[in-house]
Amino acid sequence: MTAPIAIRRLNAADPDFARQLDHLLSWESVSDGAVNQRVLEIIDAVRQQGDTAVVEFTRRFDGVEATDISELILPRERLELALTRISSEQRVALEESAERVRLYHERQKQDSWTYTEPDGTVLGQQVTPLDRAGLYVPGGKAAYPSSVLMNAIPAKVAGVAEVVMVVPTPRGEINELVLAAACVAGVDRVFTIGGAQAVAALAYGTASVPRVDKIVGPGNIYVATAKRHVFGQVGIDMIAGPSEILVVCDGQTDPDWIAMDLFSQAEHDEDAQAILVSPDAAFLYRVAESIAKLLPTMERVEIIRTSLANRGVLIQVKDMSQAIEVANRIAPEHLELSVAEPEQWLPQIRHAGAIFMGRYTAEALGDYCAGPNHVLPTSGTARFSSPLGVYDFQKRSSIIHCSAAGASVLGKVASVLARGESLTAHARSAEYRIKQ
Repeated sequence: MTAPIAIRRLNAADPDFARQLDHLLSWESVSDGAVNQRVLEIIDAVRQQGDTAVVEFTRRFDGVEATDISELILPRERLELALTRISSEQRVALEESAERVRLYHERQKQDSWTYTEPDGTVLGQQVTPLDRAGLYVPGGKAAYPSSVLMNAIPAKVAGVAEVVMVVPTPRGEINELVLAAACVAGVDRVFTIGGAQAVAALAYGTASVPRVDKIVGPGNIYVATAKRHVFGQVGIDMIAGPSEILVVCDGQTDPDWIAMDLFSQAEHDEDAQAILVSPDAAFLYRVAESIAKLLPTMERVEIIRTSLANRGVLIQVKDMSQAIEVANRIAPEHLELSVAEPEQWLPQIRHAGAIFMGRYTAEALGDYCAGPNHVLPTSGTARFSSPLGVYDFQKRSSIIHCSAAGASVLGKVASVLARGESLTAHARSAEYRIKQ
């Protein structure tokens, strides 16, 4: 017999609501000492031994019988072959999703700009793409072709010359859909390596794996820890926590829909978090009934059950205004405004990775094909960070071109400030350009 589902109920009117909510939201992303030490050892080995270390770790951790790095390289032709091996339905879905993602991200592309001051001084900004980006993709059965599209396409739209993908193939298991997605997204090179050794190879380069400027893409605790350690040597997208969804509902949406929306994130893993906020107490009860009814029909029933029991919650608030306050406090990765007039509340949303408007906009649409990126800030980091985008693959350089008159005017200002900081070389450098 299936065990009953247990999911917390909180009321924002309770005196200790804030404490209970903070406890529920807490999630520690820092790996333990043993993992940290192992990752440091792997990174050091790759830095010292290059391809040899990468091959050895791939043999040891992934069970791949390779003796040379050349066996872990997939040519472009192999990606094209994967595109023919998937079903026509899958190919159409990949291509339609890729096109929507591309069109959305093309609107994010920033261009260089300048302006000229009255004295002829030109100021501006030059925007250039990164030279090379590295894309980490989980491998084996837990593979996500949608992540390939979401990470590679913005890089290509930004103008990145080369996108290098690493994807582990445990025991030689290759996911054709992932390779097909790489083909559609325009990935340039693929290495069948993973773990901390793949991150290290991308960060420092080996004889075969090119050094990249930025590493993006999800991975396990070893990958996340490695990304943390190589940051500074290369850029990274983020240290991602478990997936999250927060649904704000006025009580008028079908409770089965809301239950399944909560499941859609809870099925990722046991640490995922699904939250429903509503001023309608009776509706929260109906959603709880839907959860109990629908859970036994799910393929990942035990993962969902554990996620909801450990980190899920149904929160009652006094009104919609308080619901929005709670949402802003949580700063969720995914926020569904499942209400009659979501536009009314949108201006009040300050913190959310992605906002899904109205009853018909399931979060799952954003995961695959709506267009906006599904790589989003988690664990409350939406308070200060944004979805992955074209801007993550572009750099900005300031442009300063002084005319003689402009240099004279600015030199006087700089001289005063520099001497105030006791930096006389600065001052005299500026003073040389002052017209007497």
